[in-house]
Amino acid sequence: MYLGDNQTLSTRERLAQLRQEHRDLDTTIERLQEGPYVDQLEVRRLKKRKLYLRDAIKRLESGLIPDLDA
Repeated sequence: MYLGDNQTLSTRERLAQLRQEHRDLDTTIERLQEGPYVDQLEVRRLKKRKLYLRDAIKRLESGLIPDLDA
């Protein structure tokens, strides 16, 4: 296994972590919004974090796609 394979493996592991955190935030946000008193500031903060994670996931995914010489 050469360095490129290790980097791909660690990128895939990082992607899995980010996706799990993204799902966890989704669950947390839903749970917070179900209560009688909704902390809008906390919900907004969590949603921003979720957007950041989505962007990070997209960046990592695009790095896994090999460049094609046209």
